[in-house]
Formats: sequence, structure tokens, C-alpha cells
Amino acid sequence: MGDKMFDTSERKERIILVGVATSDNDDTEQSLDELEELGQTAGAETVAKVIQNRERMHPGTYIGKGKIEEIKELVYKTDADTVVCDDELSPAQYHNLEEALGVKVIDRTVMILDIFAKRASTSEGKLQVELAQLRYRASHLIGGRSELSRLGGGIGTRGPGEQKLEIDRRLIKERITQVRKELEQVKRTRELTRKKRQENPIPVIAIVGYTNAGKSTLLNKLTGAGVLSEDKLFATLDPTTRKMTLDNGEEFLFTDTVGFIRKLPHHLIQAFRSTLEEAKYADVILHVVDASNPDMDSQMHTVYETLEKLEVGDKKIVTAFNKIDAIDEEISLKDLRADKTVRISAKYGDGLSEMLENISEVAKEGKKIIEKVFGYDEASVVNDVRKYGQVIEEEYRNEGVYIKASVPKEYAYLFTK
Repeated sequence: MGDKMFDTSERKERIILVGVATSDNDDTEQSLDELEELGQTAGAETVAKVIQNRERMHPGTYIGKGKIEEIKELVYKTDADTVVCDDELSPAQYHNLEEALGVKVIDRTVMILDIFAKRASTSEGKLQVELAQLRYRASHLIGGRSELSRLGGGIGTRGPGEQKLEIDRRLIKERITQVRKELEQVKRTRELTRKKRQENPIPVIAIVGYTNAGKSTLLNKLTGAGVLSEDKLFATLDPTTRKMTLDNGEEFLFTDTVGFIRKLPHHLIQAFRSTLEEAKYADVILHVVDASNPDMDSQMHTVYETLEKLEVGDKKIVTAFNKIDAIDEEISLKDLRADKTVRISAKYGDGLSEMLENISEVAKEGKKIIEKVFGYDEASVVNDVRKYGQVIEEEYRNEGVYIKASVPKEYAYLFTK
């Protein structure tokens, strides 16, 4: 046979990215850069990027006739397998684009769902991804040569929903009902855990931020949580809660949440609502920002927008500007929505003690110190103090139980009657 070598490595899916810049959105270029990163995370290689300036997206084909011809030529020249559009496509746009281009067409939503499918590790994560995939497919069920009826490896066909690509609307609806029931059960369990947590006076800190801002690296540094942390979008998907005890004995529960991203598909926000709700029930939100990213302001805007969609608007916020090891010290970093801001490097540990002090201060702002001797006939009130507050000192005296405790302000009146 001689010494002929065969390349057995799998060829990466080659993708062309397409975006439409309208007068309403001027960040198409950054959005396509992010789409390229999403493509890398999904295991694809971007071979070309195309932006069309239009008044609005073409209702039938997303882009105009001229651009379709240009992309057709690019597909041929670059030997591309797939065209990825930066906005969610309608069934008609899918069908018409595929007919015109002769290759697989997917959109940003399918790409994100595919990454989520690959990343989900817990049964809850897998169920949530499947629900989002099913909802998306139910609203995009069309015949012909769509990505729904063309199986094959690669972006948009992977994951928990894969074997269900060929099923009809009725079966999809039945499966959606089933998955919802299973998720309801998971939600009930989560609520029980949350209730137990609320009975325990340890403050809960929800870590939020744009995807890849360094949330998991920070959680690992603080608590040794061992959460997957790598330089990829959506490296972690499943929420992790870890306890941390400070040198002074103060305790916190840190909860990591899924990273936010611009144009996060609404199917996903719906599916991951219960996971993201961790932020809703936290005492303090720790907003981690990648200070080295030139698009930092826009990313912060996306995070606050997503928090508003989740109705998490009234929480105390500490913003940690991360990756300061990668920027000039002179750069001014501001977040006008935060109660406190701090500069940190999660990778090297810089600024973490100052960050924890800030979190502690902000968490205490919602608490009040009470000191009182409760009569022995007030056992139920003493139990409430233990349930809702943090007992600092407790002493049994002749006239009753002396208690010094830190309690949430909204409950303080119960103990001072």
C-alpha cells in the first residue's frame, strides 16, 4: 500500500454568516462577530460574513435578490455547507432561502439551541433545551427542504430533540405537554429548596452577566466549585449553588446563572425562566462584567434588559468589573445602576476581598439589628427570629431569653412589638 496517509479528522462544518443592518439596529457587525464565536462554540468554521443594509428585512427571503446571488457565489467559492442568518427566520424565509441557495439554512436561534443541547448536563437542563427546541420547531414546521426534514450531523440538528425532528405537530404538542409536566415537578423541587434556603438566614448572591464574562471562573475562585470554565460562549448552562464562609464567619450562598447574550431567543428565556429565577429570589445580584471587552457597555445593557424581562428590577446590585489584568488601569469603569462597583480579576484573585466586603455591606442594608429579652411564653416569636434572622447572641436569663439578631427589615416589626 506504500506510505500514503489518510486524513481521518472530521471536517468542520463551513458556515457563511449573514446579517441585515436596518436603521433600527446599528450593531450588526458586533452581532455577526458574536455569531462567529457561537459558530466556533458549536464546532463550525466561518468562511465568510455578509451584511446587507436595508430599510427592513425582506419578508420573503430575509435579504434581497442581489445579495442572494452574491451568497450563492460565495457558497460555491468557499465550499460552504450552511448559511447562518443573524435573526430568527420565518418558515417562508427558511424555505425560500434554501430553495434559492441550495444549501442548508439556519438562524441564530437554531445555533444557540444547538449549543445549549450540547452543553446541558443535568436532566433539568436537557428538559429545558428540549422544550425550547420543540417550541421552536412547532412554530417552524414546514415541509420541503427545511432544516426540520434534513437530518445530518452538525449545527442545528444535535441534542435532546434530535430524534424528534421528523415528527408532526400533534406529536410535538404531546411531547411539549409531557416535558412541561416534568419541568413543573423540577420547579416544585427547586421551590422547596428555595424555601428551605429562605428559612436559613444565609444571604443568597446570584451571579449574573453576559456570557463569557467570567462568572464560572469567579465562582470557582471563591468556592472551589469545580464548575466548567473555559473561554467559550455558554460554557456552563446548569445553575450551581455553592456556600462560602468568610474569615469572620459570615456565610454566603453563591448561585451561578446561565450567561445572557444579545438576541437571546425568547423560546430560551421562556424555557430557562425557572433557572434564571434564581436571580429573582436572591438577596443581592452580583453583576460580572468583562471590562476587557470593547463591547462592554452594550453587553451591560443586554444584561439589564434580560433582568427586566425576568422582572428582577428591584434588587441590590454589586457590579464586578472583571479581567482588569487585561486592561489599562487608567480606564474609567462605571455602572450607574449598581449600588456598588469594584474592579476584580477572577483569574488571579485581585479585588475579591473588596468585592466580598461590598456584597456584605449591601446584603446588610436590608437587615436590622434587634436586641430584646423575650418572655418564656414567647417561644413562637423566638422561633420566628431564628427562622427569618441570624442570631448573633442568645442567653437564657431569669426573665426570659435574651436575643441579639440580624433580621430582614420587613420582618423587624414582628420582633419589636
